[in-house]
Amino acid sequence: MSGVLGGFAALAAVIAVGWAVGRTGILGKDAPGILSRLSFFVATPALLFLTLGRADTATVASLALIGTAGSAAVTALLYVGLARWRWRLPAAQLATGALSSSYVNAGNLGIPVAVYILGNASYVAPVLLFQVLVMAPVGLAVLAGSRTGVEAAPTWRQLLLQPLRTPVVIGCALGLLLAASGLDLPALVLEPVELIAALAVPAALLAYGMTLHGAPRPAAGALAGQVWMAVVLKNLVMPAIAYALGRWVAGLDGIALLAVTVTSALPTAQNVFVYAAAYDGGTLLARDVILLSTVLSVPVLVGIAVLLG
Repeated sequence: MSGVLGGFAALAAVIAVGWAVGRTGILGKDAPGILSRLSFFVATPALLFLTLGRADTATVASLALIGTAGSAAVTALLYVGLARWRWRLPAAQLATGALSSSYVNAGNLGIPVAVYILGNASYVAPVLLFQVLVMAPVGLAVLAGSRTGVEAAPTWRQLLLQPLRTPVVIGCALGLLLAASGLDLPALVLEPVELIAALAVPAALLAYGMTLHGAPRPAAGALAGQVWMAVVLKNLVMPAIAYALGRWVAGLDGIALLAVTVTSALPTAQNVFVYAAAYDGGTLLARDVILLSTVLSVPVLVGIAVLLG
């Protein structure tokens, strides 16, 4: 419980600083967009390069992936199907909503939660790798294709080629190549990359906090139905699916089953807001889902830890 609360407290503190900066206006009205693009195009690729470059790539093929990847895929498809049927949303809005309901905060929150609740940070590796290698490229391809004027969903050719032009995916690919090669890069090369990577999380959180100043109440207006559907899917449906897949499909039990359920119950990642802001697709939806899912995930995570721990 202390791990959960500590992780949330750190996030809330940085977001609060962003809100205060936004209220003063000292950085100007364009600051949130600039910080978001800085995080997305420069710092996040560096962070993912370092994270995956030091990871054990064999963890992506573990049985836990059945629960984590399966629950994420099923939840995203549920959102797309329901939102398309109910509101006839365009592709960009569907992509942001699908990511908001299934893309968990596996990095800056998932790691401390895994350490304090599960006792080992490696439990978060399968979902982290699946998100950066599969979910992010597909979601970004749809967002980028929609921004360039493509109606509805982009073609398969665009889906396949777009990741090759996306900095986040390039950073992931280079990190995996480094991990597979087993090379140890010299400090002269790693230190500037580490300095840039250190910008990723605080820049995204500060930008997010700035957008909260003067913003209307979350889940208000025309987006209320979409926001609450994504929040319910993220906080309740996704961990339930992960538990079912982990227990009855993958045959997991004990700490392995707890790990799958806990990681799937993490709130929506700030990366989704950064992705939406970078391509101007569903930014308000992502902001509201992140805020509400983060607040509501605290009792959910504590409850899972108590029941399964």
